[in-house]
Order: sequence, then structure tokens, then C-alpha cells
Amino acid sequence: MAYSPVASQHPAPLQQPASSVAHSGHPDDSPSGRLLHVAIIGNPNTGKSTLFNALSGLNARTGNYPGVTVEKKTGRLIWKNQPIELIDLPGTYSLSPRSLDEMVTVDILLGRQAAQQHIDAIICVADAGNLERNLYLLGQILELNLPTILALNMWDSAQASGLCIDVSRLSEKLGIPVVPCEAHKRRGISDLKNAILNTVGQTPEHRHRPLPETFYEILQGFAQQLNQNRDTPYPVYLIERLLLDQDGEVQKRLLAENPQTLPALLNQTRQHLRDKGFSLPGTEASSRYLWSSELIRQTVKSSEKHKASWTERLDHFALHPYLGPVFFSFIMLVIFQSIYNWAEPLIGFMELGQGTIADLVSSSLTPGPLRSLLVDGIIAGVGGVLVFLPQIALLFLFIALLEDSGYMARAAFMMDRLMAGLGLNGKSFLPLMSSFACAVPGIMATRTIDNHRDRLVTILIAPLMSCSARLPVYLLIIGTLIPDHHLVGNWISLRGVVLLLMNSIGMIIAIPIAILLKKFLVSSDPAPFLLELPRYQMPSFRVVFSRVYERSLAFVKRAGTLIFATTILIWAVSSYPGDHTQRYAIESKIEQLQASEQTPAISAELESLQAEFNLLSSDLLENSLIGQMGHAIAPIVRPLGWDWRIGIGALASFPAREVIIATLGIIYSLGGEVDESSEGLVSAIRTSTFPDGTPVYTIPTGLSLMVFFALCAQCVSTLITIRRETNSWRWPIFSFVYMTLLAYCAAWIVYQVMSRLL
Repeated sequence: MAYSPVASQHPAPLQQPASSVAHSGHPDDSPSGRLLHVAIIGNPNTGKSTLFNALSGLNARTGNYPGVTVEKKTGRLIWKNQPIELIDLPGTYSLSPRSLDEMVTVDILLGRQAAQQHIDAIICVADAGNLERNLYLLGQILELNLPTILALNMWDSAQASGLCIDVSRLSEKLGIPVVPCEAHKRRGISDLKNAILNTVGQTPEHRHRPLPETFYEILQGFAQQLNQNRDTPYPVYLIERLLLDQDGEVQKRLLAENPQTLPALLNQTRQHLRDKGFSLPGTEASSRYLWSSELIRQTVKSSEKHKASWTERLDHFALHPYLGPVFFSFIMLVIFQSIYNWAEPLIGFMELGQGTIADLVSSSLTPGPLRSLLVDGIIAGVGGVLVFLPQIALLFLFIALLEDSGYMARAAFMMDRLMAGLGLNGKSFLPLMSSFACAVPGIMATRTIDNHRDRLVTILIAPLMSCSARLPVYLLIIGTLIPDHHLVGNWISLRGVVLLLMNSIGMIIAIPIAILLKKFLVSSDPAPFLLELPRYQMPSFRVVFSRVYERSLAFVKRAGTLIFATTILIWAVSSYPGDHTQRYAIESKIEQLQASEQTPAISAELESLQAEFNLLSSDLLENSLIGQMGHAIAPIVRPLGWDWRIGIGALASFPAREVIIATLGIIYSLGGEVDESSEGLVSAIRTSTFPDGTPVYTIPTGLSLMVFFALCAQCVSTLITIRRETNSWRWPIFSFVYMTLLAYCAAWIVYQVMSRLL
């Protein structure tokens, strides 16, 4: 495919006087030599974030549904010695801000965002195959009167569908450069970079005024009254949105700033518009779509009759009211089956590495506090969590493939009917799906939900989704206690089925919780759901790999920071108070005997010393601070089938759920129940007993523990995010209390029922 240079499509206008570029904040500077700030904006599913990556080389998360790019991302490049900062704005369908995301976008473009430089140019990214739908946003951007470039992304798909776009004529009609590109193939990127340099300082050639002239006359008078006696006048576009968007974000903000004078003036002006025959908001929509339709008629032709595309053919099946949900369930089952089957060799490698490092440290140091800290504390704790990295990376891989292929948006569309039963809509499903990786970005993604009460309910049930932090707990308990049986021949693993159920239980419980919240706490009518379904496409290896890498790296960093610090603390309270001198002496003697030639006498002495070592270690652990705390809470957790060790693990995992793995690893290592011949924590769990000799870990106990962690609110980061998003401590406290009580009651029911059935 040949690309026409931008200059031939739309020659760069002559340099204007300095006063014409005052919006840049540096009227005396030429573009070269100073940092240019360029905003990238577009509808969801136009490849905006992929284009951002192609321009800057920075890997930002790319998705196929609204709400992925919740916060702006920045990246820098240098083109022809000119430094440029790119700002990847949240995906939006319009600049009529009715949500926090859209308001942030408007503030940045108008230079009203705190600590944000004024914008030198805007790149509006449009799907070349759906140009008419994308022109609504472009029309609003043109009203800002800032230097603008239209990037026609997915150019190859538009050509394949038989569309013929007259780029030169489109550029002439709009009065701005138009650049065809294919972001996923890195085509047209140089043309777009050249267009940035040619466009900075140049306002659009045509003043875009798609609405009736009567509106602009009334707008001018309203703006003069509103800005009267103001040191910093409101931008005209902001005032325009104030008039047009009833109950929008602009109205909320400006009414709060002018509570005395604005309400009456606003009502009077809107009534004046109605008297002139201007319908709110109908006239704006009809005017803008009329403009875009006429523009498409003059610049876009279809070279052939429409044929059903692969996307349309696949959607007949994927979106079928009955077959679609079955297919979605099948995909989920395959994912969780694969997590076990594919990751097993890698987990064995990770366990081997953990054991090798522990042996290396043990052989290099004599028994004492330092070796105990390194081997029993850090390696047993952090290493016990890191061994699950392969399975977590696999989960991230499958989620990234579903997102980048375009199927995740279909899942949201199918779930809209279920969401409607909860009093929500499909927009709530998107943040909930994000919460399966981590509740923090899931909660932040609720900013795209217009209805405040729907957003609050979604925030309160998002932590119930089974995030990746819970996965290590499931994997440990399932791999230890659930038999390795297969169902339906050898096709379906019982362990995979249990893992799927554990990952689904939060979503199932969220249904009645959401109904109760909507009925008694935050009652409201569900808002309509609008979602653009992207084309199916082959996932980009670059995009998928970057997502898996970023999320896996975040998991490793979490293990190396929060879990690392927690394991040291747990080791300390597990070791003290107590005199470990005799324990270290026995440990040293055991190692000497193990290194000598084995005789019956030495073997008998070794067995006696090992028993003494285990007994002494257990006594020291039970009398330590953590042992005392454990026995104090034992009566509370015993109805769940837990012993004091599990209770302490649950208590210690408040900062992060996966800390329970590190806690149990430390407790059992210090308890002397793990020796060099055991299989580590798994062996210790299987052999752990109550004082009366009955096993602690049974299938009912394991299910009780997993259900508790599936529903509990043990994540400080999540609670802090709820506080930030709701601007109140009321809701994180409410979330922690209701989820903890829910988890305890559900775990008790599961243990009691399963104990009678098994």
C-alpha cells in the first residue's frame, strides 16, 4: 500500500504571527528546540493506544473495550531533532463530559488540568472503516480551534472492506492534515510524525460551526455574562458544554463554583434556546451527524457490494443468545484446565530453583539467626509465592489474548442481560472482568460508568472477583488436597474444574450482593448500555507479550517488596521471644551426622535428634509472639476447620492475600516439620495434625480456606483505591466489614456441609 506524503494532501500553511499560537504558552518559541505536547485522542477500539506505542516506543496497555486506558499515559520521542511528549488520553466517544474520564480529557485539552502543559497539537485517531461514527468526536475537537491531525488508522481493513477514501479531499474539507496509517504494522508512522511538526502553530483553516447560527449568537452573550468580572475567563468550549449537557460534569463543576449567580442565568439561557426552537440535546446530535454524513458522502465511496465479513460471520455464533454463553463457558474451562496442565513443568523448575538456593545458603552458613532468616524466612516465604509465577503468567496471557482478539467486548455484550438483572448494565461487566487480574485497575475502570450509583455498586462488588493474588492460594490447596482425577475420560481434570469454581464463586456471590445493594443502599434505575464491538483480529504478539510482561513484573515486584517485608516481620514474630541456642546446636549436629558415613548407630542417633529438633522447634514456635496470637484466635477459626497456624496465615495476609503462602512456609519451616527429604510446604500441609492426631488439612478444610480467600477483603491496596475513588472512608470500611463477614459465614457453611458429605 502506498501512502501519500502529508504535504501533498494538505500543504503546510505559511507561518502565522506569534499571536496566533498564544495557546502554546510560548509564543516566541519556534517548534524546534522546545518540548512539544501532543495529545492523542480517539474512540475506543480505534487502535489509539497501539498508535501511541508505535509513535513513542513505550508499551502502554491496549484494549478492545471502553475503560482500558483509565488514566493518561505519556511517552517521549525525538523526530528531526524535535523533542515531543505524547499524551495518551482515555478513550472516549465524545467531548460531552458525563463521566470523570471524559472530564479529565476536556480539562487537558483546554489546559485546565493541574500541572499539565498546554497542548500544542491534537492527533484524533479514527477507524478508517467506521469513519462516520468517529467524526462526531472529531467535530467537537475542531471546535477547540487547536492544531489538529486526523489519523486514519486500520487503513488496510478499510481497503479490504471495499472502502475508497479520498484523503486529499477529506483533508481539504476539514482544513487539517489527514494521515492514513496502520499502527499495528508500524506503517504511516513517519508521515504522522512529519505532520506533527508541520501542524504545530497552525490552527484549522475552517472555523467549525456545525450547529445553527442562533446557538452561537446566544452562546456569545451567555459567555460574556458568565466571564464578566472573572480574572481567568472560562474557555468558550467549556461554556458551550455547560449549555448543551444537562446534568453533565461541566454543569456540576461550574454550579459548584458559582452557586449564587449561575443557576438562574443557566436556566434563563436554556429557555431562550428552547424559545428559538433549539432542542436540548437533540439539535446538537442531529446537526453533528448531518455534518458527518455529508462529509462522508463527498469523500468516501464503496467500490463493491457489501459482503459479510469474518467478524459478522463469527458473531452469529459468538453472540448467539444460547450458543454464545456456552462458548464463553467453554473458553473459561479451557483456560483454567491449561493453567494446570501447561504450567506444571515450569512450576517444577521454579521449585527446583527455590530448593537449590536454599541448599546453597544452608551450606554456606552455620546454623544461627542469619541462616534461619534467609532460609526459613525469606527463601521459604518469598520463594513459596514466586513458584506460582508460571501459572499467573498463563492467566495473564489468556486474558491478553481475549482482549486483543476482540472477544472480550463480546463477553461484555452477552453479560449485559445478566447485569440488567442486577440493576446494572454491560459497562459494569468491563471493570469486573479487569478485576480478575487485579481489583485496583478494575475499580479505577469504573470511571467510565456515567451513573454514580451504578459506579458505586460496581466498586463495592469488584473486589469479589477472583484476582490473581488469590490464585496462589487456590493452586496450593488444590494441588495438595484435591485428587488428581479426570472427568469425561481424560479430557477434564478435577483440579481444573475446582479451580474454575473457585475463580467463579466471587462472580456468583456478587449477583445477590449487587441486588441487595441496589435495593437497600444505592437504589437507581439502570442506565442504557452502548458498546462498539471491534473487529476480530489476530492478537499482536508485541501487545500480548507487553501485557503479560508488565503484569508478571508487577507480581514479582510485589513479592520483592510487600511480601519480602512481610516475611521478615513474620519470621521475627515467629522466632521471638525464645532461646534458639539449643535448636541451632541440634541442627548443626544433625548436619554433621548427615554428612558422615551412615551406619545403623548413626541413623538411630540421627532419627532421635530429628525428633528432638522437631519437638523443640514446635515448642519455640507455639511460645513465640505469633504462636500466642494464633492460640488467641484459635476458637474463632476452629469452626471453619482451621488450626491456629491457618488463622495466623489469614491474619498476616491482610496486606496482600498471597502472603498466607509465605506465612505458612515460614511457620512450618520454623516448626521443624519440613526436612531435607520432604517436598516442602506441600508435604508439611499434608502431614500437619491437631493435638489429638487428626489431620488439619482435609478436603472440607481446604474448600473452607479457599472460599474464605475468594470472598474476603484482605488487600490494603484495594481498600485505599476504594477510598480514593469514592472520596470517603465510609465505603472501604463498609467493603471490608461486609466482605469479611461474608467470607467467614460462607467458609463456615462450606466446612460444615462438606464435613457431613465427605
